[in-house]
Amino acid sequence: MKSLYLRIYATVVVVLLLFAFASGWVVRRHLDDERVRVESIASERMGAFAELLEQSLPGADQPAAVQAAAIDDWSQRLRMPLALDDANGVRIGASASFLRRQEGARPPFALALEDGRTLWTYRPGRRRAGAGPPGRPGERGDRFAGPAPWPLLPPGLPRGTGLIVVLLALFVAVAAGAYPVVRRLTRRLEALKHGVEQFGEGHLGHRVTVSGGDEIAAVATSFNVAAARVEALVQSHRSLLANASHELRSPLARMKLAVSMLDDAPPEQRERLKREIGTNVAELDGLVEEVLLASRLDASAEPLPGEAVDLVPLVAEEASRVDAEIDAAGPVVVRGDERLLRRAIRNLLENARRYGGGEVVVTLQPASTTPAAPARVRVCDRGPGVPVDLRERIFEPFYRLPGHTEQAGGVGLGLSLVRQIVGRHGGRVRCEAREGGGTCFSIELPAGAPRPA
Repeated sequence: MKSLYLRIYATVVVVLLLFAFASGWVVRRHLDDERVRVESIASERMGAFAELLEQSLPGADQPAAVQAAAIDDWSQRLRMPLALDDANGVRIGASASFLRRQEGARPPFALALEDGRTLWTYRPGRRRAGAGPPGRPGERGDRFAGPAPWPLLPPGLPRGTGLIVVLLALFVAVAAGAYPVVRRLTRRLEALKHGVEQFGEGHLGHRVTVSGGDEIAAVATSFNVAAARVEALVQSHRSLLANASHELRSPLARMKLAVSMLDDAPPEQRERLKREIGTNVAELDGLVEEVLLASRLDASAEPLPGEAVDLVPLVAEEASRVDAEIDAAGPVVVRGDERLLRRAIRNLLENARRYGGGEVVVTLQPASTTPAAPARVRVCDRGPGVPVDLRERIFEPFYRLPGHTEQAGGVGLGLSLVRQIVGRHGGRVRCEAREGGGTCFSIELPAGAPRPA
């Protein structure tokens, strides 16, 4: 049985069947115990009736007609079928209700009297089917004609059949009602399985339908979230590979050209070609380093180190490389990876020097006493600025503003790395307009431990 819904349904059916049998056994056991108790009580009452009737009936020396009349009278007064035999077992008299009950299958109950006679009666009970015709009006002994069958069942069935029929009906009803529920549950699992298979076959845009609010819906939602992240990572890596291969062609082509000209060039041009080759090698080295770093940041799931980092000396060291001004009133301490934070600050400063003119200012603001307040680093320049509709796109890998490639070069990975590094530290980076002209890149970092990736 390979289908999950069949196994679940079979389990439900077997459990219901066992429950029905166990319930029937318990109920039957209880009824048997109750029947024994009732019969014991009835026997005690019959014995008491026998003592009372022995004192009330005419003696054994009285005529048989007198004794028979007394039996018939007491039968109607007590509403019980009665019969009386003498000491030799000869029937003296019997009431009409007793004679009718003799046609049934149940035997009478014998009560021995002290004078040797035997009093016969039937235990009280409701009429059973086949126990004889109903009594005529005034014959009240018919009220004790025997137990009645279970309602709505045909006559002649064994005792206890009614309980079995009811349990079987309950079993069939629950089993029939459980099937659509189980099938609906497993159908959603099958849809989830089909979605996973489609995704595994390479259809990265495939998503499963989320319905309901149970655990299966939660699994489907988690799958969709994971599938979207995997699709984004794959697309990012594809774009990274395509753009990196494109960017590698330019310095490689320049290097190939310079090498081909090196042997035939005069000495003064040879030095210039060597410097150009060195520049292209440095460009290739920087590009490869940035591509590898971006790939590691995308793929790594390990939490960043939680060491305390004072940004003031770090920023001061990097700012001195590009002759940028620094404005810091005191220490600005965050927790994270010093090497990655240094790389993010360096990329912003080099970006400002390349595109932002000569005036570059770095402002540091420590986190306030409020736990939710972050530390801020602002790198501002006096360049042409970034259009509002492109302030998010410039953080995309390999994206460069129109005309910037021709003016200052670059491959468009610097700001993308800044966003990745700041995001791994639980912060955010924004591009804003600077008052008086220019651009400001603002980094906000939490003062606490960095979030895991």
